Amino acid sequence: MSSPHTRVFIVDDHPLVREWLATLLSQSGNLVVCGQAESARDALSAMRSQPPDVAIVDLSLQNSSGIDLIKDLAEQLPSVRVVVLSMHEEIFYVERALRAGAKGYVTKRESGDQIVEAVREVVDGRIYASRAMLARLAERMMGRPASGSVEMLSDRELDVFTRLGGGHSTRRISEDLSISIKTVQAYCARIREKLGYEDGVELVRHAVRWVDRQDSSV
Repeated sequence: MSSPHTRVFIVDDHPLVREWLATLLSQSGNLVVCGQAESARDALSAMRSQPPDVAIVDLSLQNSSGIDLIKDLAEQLPSVRVVVLSMHEEIFYVERALRAGAKGYVTKRESGDQIVEAVREVVDGRIYASRAMLARLAERMMGRPASGSVEMLSDRELDVFTRLGGGHSTRRISEDLSISIKTVQAYCARIREKLGYEDGVELVRHAVRWVDRQDSSV
């Protein structure tokens, strides 16, 4: 059973989302919000000094990567259970998050009750995802990504691709991810090769279209 008081840390770069989550959790009896952060760096620093029971993490953080934060927590603070709360409904995001170390995945379309349920489930040592999501995960395990699919990209390559699609320059990406411009360029070259794009212009064009499709599906 869950402990009488479950301490939850919220990581999301939107203040209104953090405020809504804090209100939701405070009305849920035994769930207590012990901290908030808008970036992976600030979140990790805060949680190192006082680890929570659960961290609710958004994958799309403005100046950092939610996936990287999940990996860092799994390595440095393995007692902290992570529930992802994301706008991304594509099943490969779910797979990547769970592989990185998350114990639960909830989309922002789901109800507040499901978020609370996810937190309680992972505290009790179980993996949480909706039935439909689990069924899609099972189907995915039986197949392979198509050649030229974005699903072929590594976590870091997908992060760079998404930021390019959001209009970020290579310099901005290098600053946000704390890597050199040459490293960003190397990732871009690998993405072009995997996805079969002729040059950087085509890469950016397709990245923008892909990000637009993700936004329109939310």
